[in-house]
Amino acid sequence: MDNQRKKAIIIGAGPAGLTAAYELVTKTDIQPIILEKSDSLGGISKTVEYKGNRIDIGGHRFFSKSDVVMQWWQNILPLQGAASNHVLQQDIFYHHKKTTVTLNAHGPNPDSSDKVMLIRKRLSRIFYLRKFFDYPITLNAATLSKLGIVRIAKISYSYIKIRLFPLKQINSLEDFFINRFGQELYETFFKDYTEKVWGVSCKTIDAEWGAQRIKELSISKAVIHAIKSIFKKNDSIAQKGVTTSLIEQFMYPKLGPGQMWETVAELVQEKGGIIIKNADVKSIQIQHQQVQSLTYIHTETNAVHTITGDYFFSTMPVQELIVAMGNIVPNEVRMVSNGLQYRDFITVGLLLNELKIKNETTIPTLHRLVPDNWIYIQERDVKIGRLQIFNNWSPYMVADSSKVWIGLEYFCNEGDDLWQMSDADFIQFAIEELHKIDIIDRKDVIDATIIRMPKTYPAYFGTYHQFNTIRQFTDTFCNLFLIGRNGMHKYNNQDHSMLTAITAVQNIIDGITTKENIWAINTEEDYHETNKK
Repeated sequence: MDNQRKKAIIIGAGPAGLTAAYELVTKTDIQPIILEKSDSLGGISKTVEYKGNRIDIGGHRFFSKSDVVMQWWQNILPLQGAASNHVLQQDIFYHHKKTTVTLNAHGPNPDSSDKVMLIRKRLSRIFYLRKFFDYPITLNAATLSKLGIVRIAKISYSYIKIRLFPLKQINSLEDFFINRFGQELYETFFKDYTEKVWGVSCKTIDAEWGAQRIKELSISKAVIHAIKSIFKKNDSIAQKGVTTSLIEQFMYPKLGPGQMWETVAELVQEKGGIIIKNADVKSIQIQHQQVQSLTYIHTETNAVHTITGDYFFSTMPVQELIVAMGNIVPNEVRMVSNGLQYRDFITVGLLLNELKIKNETTIPTLHRLVPDNWIYIQERDVKIGRLQIFNNWSPYMVADSSKVWIGLEYFCNEGDDLWQMSDADFIQFAIEELHKIDIIDRKDVIDATIIRMPKTYPAYFGTYHQFNTIRQFTDTFCNLFLIGRNGMHKYNNQDHSMLTAITAVQNIIDGITTKENIWAINTEEDYHETNKK
């Protein structure tokens, strides 16, 4: 460790933490030291390997409306087939400030055939009434025939009604959905799935979740996009101006999203950065409105370490950060922090001989697979929320290309009945659910594994509406930067988490003390994404 260099202590080795570290080692002389609580890298964007098969937890499309992020990714993992020594310089605009970005200037050796990004076709559909529906919902002939005349009449009536007489006040996520899609369409395609994800009524979820996650999505945009697609395909990987749920292709690391973050970690360490795994941060020492040091326990050795720094980046859950700050935290801040809630996540990986559901689209597939990247399970008689088909993300995610490798995703709360179920029981439970709704035949299951991820989704209920109390408190510490999804208790996508890190580092470089531009990420229209994740 270089004692002469300034140091930035980064809590968490997910996309935000690793992006901050990479920005520091490539743009400054500040040494990043990352403390990662687990024994892996990438946070929820990691790739878990099981007997040669790879699991992408949650499914990560590498697509962004930010040119900065799109080029940043390709700097690390170039597109497959790109010239190995090609350096691309392009003028881009970010937050109205002109910047020149050089691709591959600091990137990995592109001669490695595995260190590339693939271009993948995007398809995700809804499975409801034991049938497939387009997502986003498009009221085309196929949808009309599957829903039936009576339901279509109700959907049309309620949609026209809400367009003519919109709600005067939007107080909850339910209000947001109804105002956007009408009562009947909300109850058919949004209510049950959203409540399956969050475990509470849409009436109790803040409308801000809808404004952040599906701001641009509407029936009219989906229909217009479908018509345009008939006559003109958007072949640009940037796909500027396209609502994210309507994109037709995206980039994807050959060996899954974790490959991106493992490669970034290698580059950070090559340039003098330090990554310490199994480091559980327990306390943060503050004097004169600045963080001075923090103390962590190495969970493998139980050794206690205190580390000083000049700058501190936190991607740890806000609730845990406030606890670590100790007695300096005002009571009102602590009360809001204690009331923050999270949603936890379980993935069951199943290896199969084949799927029972067959391809009913015009998109060609291998081994009679349906072509979806993921499928939203809208059925009310099962608890599974979403189904990933890893073969369709990258064929290299599957050890045996003749087999089908899928991920069954469940949303739960740590400590509830689903979370406490034994691994063996949960796997069998998941198999029976898919068998029940005719997606698989249980006899085709070859192998299975299970992964639990706590605090995957920061929730927009509980004391979330008072979160500004916490923000005002943490923003007073000039050398502390809250970044990333859990670090800001903000349901960011991967690219938005990266942008918070990039902006924080740029603030240090420019001597900007305000945190406003960091909190503004994913609230500005230009950087919104739409995703029913």
